[in-house]
Amino acid sequence: MKKKNEKEGILLESGTNEIEIMKFRVLGEFYGINVAKVKEIMMTEKIKPMPHSHASVEGFFKPRQQLITVINLANYLTGTTPEQGARDLFIITHFNKMMVAFRVDSIEGISRISWQSIQKPDRTLANGAESVATGIAQCDNQLVTILDFEKIVAEIAPATGIKLEEIEKMGARSTITAPVVVAEDSVLLQKMIGTSLQKAGFTDVRVYNNGQEAWEYISSLKDDPDLYKKINLVITDIEMPMMDGHRLTKLMKEDMRLKRIPVVIFSSLINEQMRVKGKEVGADEQLSKPEIGHLVEILDILIKRFRESDHAVLAHGA
Repeated sequence: MKKKNEKEGILLESGTNEIEIMKFRVLGEFYGINVAKVKEIMMTEKIKPMPHSHASVEGFFKPRQQLITVINLANYLTGTTPEQGARDLFIITHFNKMMVAFRVDSIEGISRISWQSIQKPDRTLANGAESVATGIAQCDNQLVTILDFEKIVAEIAPATGIKLEEIEKMGARSTITAPVVVAEDSVLLQKMIGTSLQKAGFTDVRVYNNGQEAWEYISSLKDDPDLYKKINLVITDIEMPMMDGHRLTKLMKEDMRLKRIPVVIFSSLINEQMRVKGKEVGADEQLSKPEIGHLVEILDILIKRFRESDHAVLAHGA
């Protein structure tokens, strides 16, 4: 039986374009996190400091024989460390195959909303690539800032992010002209994925800020006689404003022509439950960030298979 303070799994159907947001407060402000990232909520415990660590890292603790790093969100967001409250809570997260605790003041509940209700913050306000907000959501008459927890962890511990060395270790690679579409809302990850694919030899990569923008481009080509020359593969994140990766994949796999194009879900949320959802909507592969080297290997296989099948279709007039 699960503990009461653990979330009871992912309740949403696949491809509905909905998200459950856990709302919390830090220094009186409302913030949010995708429930799919939350392992459990815990009362704060005694922390062992970590020497020479980032200013926002409080240290670590060891519940149930597992070391978990604790990040002080107030410090990260404002640069100051307020006095710790007796009612502070830890949000224990699980993404990128890591468990990290974030100290917050309080939990304010969970709201289920459509990704279409989440707006990308204006870059003049959010400071472009420096933004730590992935979106602004209207939840129960409250404006909630959805934080980019992957970016927070990557800034504090760069070794946990995408590593270009994984591509460099592959050695010399041929130029790959196959057109690839990428749907990724994080400006930081857009840049890192784009650079990685470029280093891996890919010369035709289109990057879109969310599933909706990617879908508008992809669907505009679905009746094009040269569709399979213009798109050979799609890489998509799961969490994105307007349209998530599961919805994008579902729409493609429900179309008679688009369903031939391989779709790779590349997300920090890949776990057993998410694999089930990805399989339900028809994803060809699902990989966890930050495994960029593995992603490139999978792209090579899927593009080769797609081009061979495309030639077979043309040869037989199907």
